[in-house]
Amino acid sequence: MMTGATLPSLSLGPVLYLWGGPKWRDFYFRIADEAPIAHVVIGETVCSKRLHFIEPHVGEVVERLERAGKSVSLASLALVTLEREAQVVRGLVRDSTHPIEANDLSALGLLAGKPHSIGPLINVYNGATARLLASRGATSICLPPELPMASVRDIARDAPGVSFEIFAFGRVPLAISARCAHARSKGLVKDNCQFICGDDPDGLVVETLDRQPFLALNGVQTVSHTCQALIQELPELAAAGISRIRLSPQDCDMVAVAQIFDDAIAGRSLPADAIVRLQDAYTGARFSNGFHYGQQGAAWIADHAST
Repeated sequence: MMTGATLPSLSLGPVLYLWGGPKWRDFYFRIADEAPIAHVVIGETVCSKRLHFIEPHVGEVVERLERAGKSVSLASLALVTLEREAQVVRGLVRDSTHPIEANDLSALGLLAGKPHSIGPLINVYNGATARLLASRGATSICLPPELPMASVRDIARDAPGVSFEIFAFGRVPLAISARCAHARSKGLVKDNCQFICGDDPDGLVVETLDRQPFLALNGVQTVSHTCQALIQELPELAAAGISRIRLSPQDCDMVAVAQIFDDAIAGRSLPADAIVRLQDAYTGARFSNGFHYGQQGAAWIADHAST
């Protein structure tokens, strides 16, 4: 059991991958009914062309989640390159009755003075930035997943009164581009991509020249090949004042993943046991936590003291 600190709650970030509308809807229905998650962020952050897959289902998903007692935020796009995309963000900020999670600086001007949250794709690397964002209306900040624990601790200390969240599970979003390498890898172009990224609901693995898994493509986004899993690190995150632990959806049993993290937070399971359970829930995944320790992100550092 974590002592001397308020226990953080679980949050669920937006689905980063292209899942068909019915699969996307049913995923959130199950999260609503079965997962011990307090807060859910929904929406399309990666590619505006994917919006029409989920738009017919957003209303019923929000209703189901809120009926289950979960709070909901709507995510903005991570990269705005077209006037059509700018209109999407403007409309989201103007019309939404739910808080917005900003994932790109272009949304911040529209959100100034309104309560909103900051997603992990906006670079918040020091306490001064966190305080500035809070002064403009940010009530919660999900820190970038590449930050080491020393920086997390310093930022949380230097920005009292701000609610901080940590990206604790999922393939780490690393970069986003106006071009689509995913489509290019399948012999297509972005303007006529045929939504080929939907063939890889967990991302398309990229290998080095010597056939070692290296990264993964998700449309215009590049994510890590490994899955970040900060579960043995939960006590020190709680001690640093982190109020939310974010899980990023992968194509696996996310209800089981949420339960595993909930058990670890509450002290119902040891970290070593939790890691074994995570391996069962996300079969074949390679876990990593190197960023947390200031090392290469793909590294796995076992905390023997926590076992």
